[in-house]
Amino acid sequence: MALPSPTTTLGRGAARHSYFPGRRAATATAAVVCALAVALAGCGGTTKKDNDNGGAAKSDAKADPDAPLKKGLKLAFLPKQINNPYEKLVDEAGIAAVGEFGGKGKEVGPSDASASSQVSYINTLIQQRQDAILIAANDPNAVCGPLKQAMKKDIKVVAYDSDTAPACRQLFINQASSEEIGRSQVQHLAKQLDYKGQIAILSATQNATNQNTWIRFMKEELSKPAYKDMKLVKTVYGDDDDQKSFQETQGLLKAYPKLKGIIAPTTVGIAAAARYISGSSYKGKVVLNGLGTPNQMRKYVKDGTVEQFALWDPKKLGYLGSFAAAALASGQITGAEGEKFKAGKLGEYTVGKDGEVILGPPTVFDKANIDKFHF
Repeated sequence: MALPSPTTTLGRGAARHSYFPGRRAATATAAVVCALAVALAGCGGTTKKDNDNGGAAKSDAKADPDAPLKKGLKLAFLPKQINNPYEKLVDEAGIAAVGEFGGKGKEVGPSDASASSQVSYINTLIQQRQDAILIAANDPNAVCGPLKQAMKKDIKVVAYDSDTAPACRQLFINQASSEEIGRSQVQHLAKQLDYKGQIAILSATQNATNQNTWIRFMKEELSKPAYKDMKLVKTVYGDDDDQKSFQETQGLLKAYPKLKGIIAPTTVGIAAAARYISGSSYKGKVVLNGLGTPNQMRKYVKDGTVEQFALWDPKKLGYLGSFAAAALASGQITGAEGEKFKAGKLGEYTVGKDGEVILGPPTVFDKANIDKFHF
């Protein structure tokens, strides 16, 4: 879906134009794989080798920017959770994009967002000889063993939304600059609070790469003198589960009666927090900001529970991921810094450091523009 031009954006474009099987079966498969692979990589665990942040996976192949996109490519999307509404938007758009270059796309994944829940699915996709696996990692290292095995078999690996350790994939499709996302969350909340008061963070899972990176930049921003009268009192985890996020919000507000603001950098979390606050005595007293979708948050903006929140277009993220994976699988790029590829209607993109490709700056949504967006 092509969105109207945003009326308010955060930061600057960085890379474009140069700028969510049965549990029993999955568990059994994972157990067998771990037993076979323990001598190699410690399946599902974090090893020193897996935690290799020295750069994206290297390839001996040379890029041919003039190579055509191959026909019949098989691309599989592996979200954090199969039932996550945000990731469903990403994956559905990515699968639709695959049809533009004559490929076949699908989505598979776990119903929970635990660290090792994606491992058995990766192994199945390897057996199916997919041309590319696109993964939103629940843990940067738990998936590394099987992803490295996939790359050894010439299956391209593209992380999106939430990164793996760089050595475990060729590309990372990032929604926006991680630093800009993290710092801007604090900046917006601080303005709403007049730079005073206790605040908390409602995150997704403790191991989510994107969440932890954003939170690190939030804390760096809060260390500046301008925020000396603001205090981060707690970070809690809703595990991208609606009910748990609702309960964590309730617990925060009871545990910290002087709490003035909550940042929820997760679409599931911010919607659950808004639902709790909207029906409580905290409405109008506690500021909620973070990352959400317009359709989830529209009623909370209109009833005054939330003044503003931010996000990028998840459909464009999935679309870009498909074209990036196709470019890899077709030999147009290898994932090296400086390589360029065309992403259909989105135009040309450039691969940055450590294989990162940035979609673009997020949009801030408020009463003035929220009805222009429908996703």
